[in-house]
Amino acid sequence: MSQLIDIEYLQQHIDHFLTSKLDQLNVNNDELLAAMRYGLLMGGKRMRPYLSYVTAITLNVESTDADAIGAAIECIHAYSLLHDDLPAMDNDDLRRGKPTCHKAFNEATAILAGDSLQTLAFDIIANHEFSPYGKTKQVKLIQQLANAAGYQGMCGGQAMDLAATDKTITLAELEKLHALKTGALLEACVLMVAECAEQVSDEDKNQLAIFARSIGLAYQVRDDIIDITSTEEELGKPCGSDLAANKSTYPALLGLKGAQEKAEQLYQQALQALARLPYNTQTLSQFATFIIKRTS
Repeated sequence: MSQLIDIEYLQQHIDHFLTSKLDQLNVNNDELLAAMRYGLLMGGKRMRPYLSYVTAITLNVESTDADAIGAAIECIHAYSLLHDDLPAMDNDDLRRGKPTCHKAFNEATAILAGDSLQTLAFDIIANHEFSPYGKTKQVKLIQQLANAAGYQGMCGGQAMDLAATDKTITLAELEKLHALKTGALLEACVLMVAECAEQVSDEDKNQLAIFARSIGLAYQVRDDIIDITSTEEELGKPCGSDLAANKSTYPALLGLKGAQEKAEQLYQQALQALARLPYNTQTLSQFATFIIKRTS
C-alpha cells in the first residue's frame, strides 16, 4: 500500500472515525454490536474512503466532509460484504483471512449486522457537522448514497451477478453489471465529494464521473485477474472462487491477456478524463495507477 500517499494515515484515521461512531451507539444487543464491529473493522484496504480523501484534496473540499462521505460509503461496502458472504449469496467461509461474519457469529446476526451498517451509513451523512457549503448539500448527498447503494446501483448489480451465474453473458452486460455492483460506490466516492465543492462546474463533474466509472470498471477487471493469478494467502480467501462458482468474469469472457488489455484501456480513459480537468489531479492519477497494478 506504500504506493499511495498517506494511505496508512488514512486507514488509521477512518478506522478511528468509524470506531467512534460505533462507540456512540446505545448497546441494545452485545452480540449484534460485536458483529458490526467485526464486519466494519476487520481490516480492508479502505480504498473508498481513500478515494474520497484524494478527491477532496484535488477539489479543495474540507477534509471533515470527506471523512463523513468516505466513512458512510465504507459502511455500505462492509454491509455488502457481510451479505455477499452468506450461504444464500456467495457462501464464503473466509474474508480477509478471517472467518466470515456468519461463521464467526451466525447467519441471523450477520444479516442484522449488515442491515445495521447500512443504516449507520445514512445516519453518518444525515447527522454529520458538514462545512457550511457541504451542509447545504446533505439532502443531495443522501440521495446520491441511496442511488449508489440500492437497486439503481450496488444491489441491482449484485442481483444481475447472481442471475448471470452459470450463464454466458455479453461484454456489454458484464460491464453494466459491474458498473452497478462495484463502480457505483466508487463513483459516489468522487461525486459526493464533488457535490461539496463550491467551484466545480457541471462539465468538471462530468469528467470526474468518467474517471470514476473507468476506475470502477478497472477495479473489477483487476479483481477478476487477481482472483485467478494470486494465492489464497495473498487474497485472504480461496483463490479462483469466482471461477469455481461459474460466475461471469472478464478473464472468462476475454481471456487473461484480453482482460489485462481491458484494464489498461480503462486506465487510459481515466487519465484522459483527469487531463481535461483544471486541477492538480496527481493524487487521483496515482490512485488510478495503483488500481491497475495491485496484486491483492
